[in-house]
Amino acid sequence: MSRTELTRGKFITIEGGEGAGKSTNIAFIRAWLEQHNVSVVETREPGGTVLAEQIRDILLDNKTRNMADDTELLLMFAARAQHIKEVIEPNLQQGNWILCDRFTDATYAYQGGGRGIAMQRIAALEEWVQGPLRPDLTIILDLPIEMGLERAGKRSQPDRFEQEGLAFFKRVRDTYLQRAQAQPQRYAVIDASPKLEIVQQDIANALARVVPN
Repeated sequence: MSRTELTRGKFITIEGGEGAGKSTNIAFIRAWLEQHNVSVVETREPGGTVLAEQIRDILLDNKTRNMADDTELLLMFAARAQHIKEVIEPNLQQGNWILCDRFTDATYAYQGGGRGIAMQRIAALEEWVQGPLRPDLTIILDLPIEMGLERAGKRSQPDRFEQEGLAFFKRVRDTYLQRAQAQPQRYAVIDASPKLEIVQQDIANALARVVPN
């Protein structure tokens, strides 16, 4: 197939609270897609470009705990704008599939649900920065908050977000689930608490929705 005949790639995002197992399952998703002859570009948010990774460092740094909520929100979308321009949109146009660790659903969950920023303000920035760009499939790895925080606490020193309390993460989780309930055609909510092989079978079933036969 020539480059001019390439169809636009698909955009898959992985979401979930702390300790949900995104890293492990992103590796599984990439391998599964490649086994089905899909060309995959793996990336993450905030991050994915040199500039966006620098913004990520600021956002996660515990030394910036006094950051204003609006500053946090605007930095998220600043990183996203660069990410879309440099990585996401060019690859989709070339027929590659994007596999992204978090995207705008995380902004609705963490800055909207967690911080309490009005969803309408986030939606306005989403429209401005992304235009019509939305994921084709969003997989939400869901599990009880206490279980997720226990898992996260074993892997590394907590970053600025991971140091938030249970009430914050309950709002994050609730927002994810509300968004999935409102648009079931785009979301797949995966119970991340069972054994890994069960979780990954559910993920494979969700991926089959967007992978051509």
